[in-house]
Amino acid sequence: MATIADDPVRQVELAEEALKAFEVDAAAANLSAAIRGFTAAGDRRRAALACARLGELFAHFMGNLTAGRAWFLRATRLIEDEPPCIEQGWVAVAALGCDVDDPAALLAGAELALDRARRFGDVNLETKALADAGLAHVQTGRIAEGMALLDEAMALACGPADDVEVAGKSVCSFLTACYYSADFERAGSWADVLRRHGLIGEAPGVQVILGNHCDAVQATMLCELGRWAEAEALLSRAIRQLEDTMHMPSWHPAIALAELRIRQGRLADAEMLLLGKEGHLQALLPAARLHLARGDHDLARATAVRGLRAVGEDRLRAAELLAVLVDVELGVGDLDAAATAWDELLARADRLDVPGLQARVAAVHARVLAAGGDLAAAIGTMETALDRLPAAGVPFLRAILLLDLVRLHDRAGNRAAARVEAARAAAALAGLDVVLPAGDVALLERLGVTTPAASRPTARPTATLARDGQGWVVACGDTRARVGDTKGLRYLAELLRAPGVERHTLDLVDRVEGVASGQPGLRRQLGDAGELVDSRARTAYRHRIEALRAEIDDALEAGAGERAEALQAELDELVAQLAQAFGLGGRSRRASSAAERARLNVTRALRAATAKLAESLPEAGTALDRRLRTGLYCAYEPDDADEVRWVVQS
Repeated sequence: MATIADDPVRQVELAEEALKAFEVDAAAANLSAAIRGFTAAGDRRRAALACARLGELFAHFMGNLTAGRAWFLRATRLIEDEPPCIEQGWVAVAALGCDVDDPAALLAGAELALDRARRFGDVNLETKALADAGLAHVQTGRIAEGMALLDEAMALACGPADDVEVAGKSVCSFLTACYYSADFERAGSWADVLRRHGLIGEAPGVQVILGNHCDAVQATMLCELGRWAEAEALLSRAIRQLEDTMHMPSWHPAIALAELRIRQGRLADAEMLLLGKEGHLQALLPAARLHLARGDHDLARATAVRGLRAVGEDRLRAAELLAVLVDVELGVGDLDAAATAWDELLARADRLDVPGLQARVAAVHARVLAAGGDLAAAIGTMETALDRLPAAGVPFLRAILLLDLVRLHDRAGNRAAARVEAARAAAALAGLDVVLPAGDVALLERLGVTTPAASRPTARPTATLARDGQGWVVACGDTRARVGDTKGLRYLAELLRAPGVERHTLDLVDRVEGVASGQPGLRRQLGDAGELVDSRARTAYRHRIEALRAEIDDALEAGAGERAEALQAELDELVAQLAQAFGLGGRSRRASSAAERARLNVTRALRAATAKLAESLPEAGTALDRRLRTGLYCAYEPDDADEVRWVVQS
């Protein structure tokens, strides 16, 4: 008598039922049994579809791209020698378009799927094929052609296509293309239609996942408009909604929030949001920017190079990664390497119709010229970039470029021109809800320009903290005193440089003690997360994680699936340990002891520093102590009613 174990068709049905109930392990077990059954029966087509479905499960539900790609490859090999059939089309576009790194591979799969869809009359497959082909064209710089295909795919998704899951994957490719090309207007216009057709919403499954993706694109637009508080609120809500509804980690909103955190200078927060996601290309660019912001040039370079290797002919993402690489080489003073990276950036970005990207590319060129000593050419390049920016829609980018221009004039010794551009920058910043880096605020103030981020009532006295040789000088009014250097004063200076900005205690430790070069060989000596106390240990973990990701890419490229999976297992273990060092995941006392000990040490050091300052400046010290928030997150949170304003002098 036949049983379910002997019926692979029924096992596939059971797997789908398990997925609807979010029982991922049961779904994987049933799909694995179905693959064995179809293979034993010689049914290569159904076996290939089951392999593709198992690949989706690993990649999309478990977040394990390594295993997912291995199953997609097996599905392709099972069916590639079969006569033309519809199954070949479905296998060709089984992966999410945004998970396929190389647009050439994405386009090849989409074109094969489109042929099979039209040959066999499958409108659902045609929808996915058109969307993936459109995304591939956009990534390679053929933006108008790609968007036309994506519009056609969205029309099918909102019309004759009746497979909600496939339509959802197509919408994902569409939103990804809008994100990369900064076509926020197109994303907004289709979002309303997609909501009316029930593809975007708050219901569990496809609706909430696509709603999350749409929110991430909208929040990115808000960030570019300088409306950071709105963007943060939208992303935080989206993350909570997905996690509460689907009981799975957020992806697109978490990555977008990480980008915002980097801009805000909240680097530890950004790292926590990106942990475990760096294998996905969407997270790779912010990861590279995070390492650069930390000053870990080796790790930023390795991450950017890995990304460039993965993206192939993708010109949009390659341009952004190359911009990071140029800044890395400038940061270490290697002008020849910076010039080489710039030449490649220029070639990749040539004639790309994305105004914001072109402006950022010009800013990179200006930095290269300035590093080579040609300040006049750098100033001319920056002025041209500003002239080419759209008149509206990019206020934050305009302000950033103006600040770059101010720095160039200041370096050239032209104070009058620097003050003119500083006033333009302040005007561009007016009304924007953004956090300026402390160096930018200090530059504008030195030029006599008050920015919204830096303005305070002038009647209040100002207390200053300034480094002086081996110690510090504090002053307020006519009182001036010298105090010895302590970690607490260095922590305090970091907080005073960015009023209102939260700093994770581990982030403060990294900033004050410095980020050491990676030492992968230390991994076995580090112990578990309970021993991760200092920045050197965390940096060693980060470097080993990046090295493992590169080794996984090598193994996959060589077809060594088993080695890739073994490396992935080690990677997952390290990511979990680093997460525990931040007090994430499990939150046992030992697992979170690194963050807890950092909290205690930083809090103790900060309070000792403010007490020391209060001995010399009683009124100013009391005001500072009242506005200093300590804990896992620390911040200096001044108020307009404060009797004394504290600043750090460079």
